[in-house]
Amino acid sequence: MTLKQFGFILAIGFTVLSLSNCKDEAKVITQTEVLFTKEGELTITKANDSKVVLDIEIADTDFDIQTGLMYRNSMETNQGMLFVFDDVTERYFYMKNTKIALDLIYINENKTIVSFQKNAKPFDETSLPSNAPAKYVLEVNAGLVDLWELSVGDSINYSKISK
Repeated sequence: MTLKQFGFILAIGFTVLSLSNCKDEAKVITQTEVLFTKEGELTITKANDSKVVLDIEIADTDFDIQTGLMYRNSMETNQGMLFVFDDVTERYFYMKNTKIALDLIYINENKTIVSFQKNAKPFDETSLPSNAPAKYVLEVNAGLVDLWELSVGDSINYSKISK
């Protein structure tokens, strides 16, 4: 079990515990904030060889992939979440329980950007397809794809931090 999974389960446990102890009181559900945990670094290299460097969380387990950035209140400009899949196929994401607007960057097995979904709206469950086979998906704050002037064909490289 990862630290993220433990924290998430602990937060749910406290919520359930607090509900079971409030039989005659007004029931108040509080959400414990899920905080960013740096698990690696990612570099985006643009066609002109300029670079963007990010601290990343890595979603590479079923739990992390399904949870993603749900329940987060914010994320810094230099942070993102990289989803790493075992296979290469067209991907479909949505913003269920996601409080912050995001740009989704779809990346193929060669670590080359193949498409974007920009300004995904919080809580919107509309499908956000990659429109091309992808092995990785990078989520960053909405507007950063345009701010950084990223293009299809730019590439990424990432490394995990040893724990």
